[in-house]
Amino acid sequence: MNSLEQAEDLKAFERRLTEYVSCLQPATGRWRMILIFVSVCTATGAWNWLIDPDTQKVSFFSSLWNHPFFTISCITLIALFFAGIHKRVVAPSIIAARCRTVLAEYNMSCDDTGKLILKPRPNIQ
Repeated sequence: MNSLEQAEDLKAFERRLTEYVSCLQPATGRWRMILIFVSVCTATGAWNWLIDPDTQKVSFFSSLWNHPFFTISCITLIALFFAGIHKRVVAPSIIAARCRTVLAEYNMSCDDTGKLILKPRPNIQ
């Protein structure tokens, strides 16, 4: 391949990588908002559960039954983590990190948006 074809291939790869990362951003934002909302609900419910004087007097399951907001939000948070929300929230970063690992062998890197970073060639003596 000549250098013009190689440059075009690099441009096409960069275009596709930035397109893929940018397509993940809206979904990532929604998953982050869901995670924040459920976490705040769980924290609020936990606070109310802990400051309730009846919590110490009844059994654990009875105290959970008496605080359905905390119970439901906690179960929802656990279910979201089992469903993989932690991976969906950081998906663009995972893709960029994996690309950096592969590109390092070719003396290149990329930023978090998918733009390629060409490093200078090492001096061979």
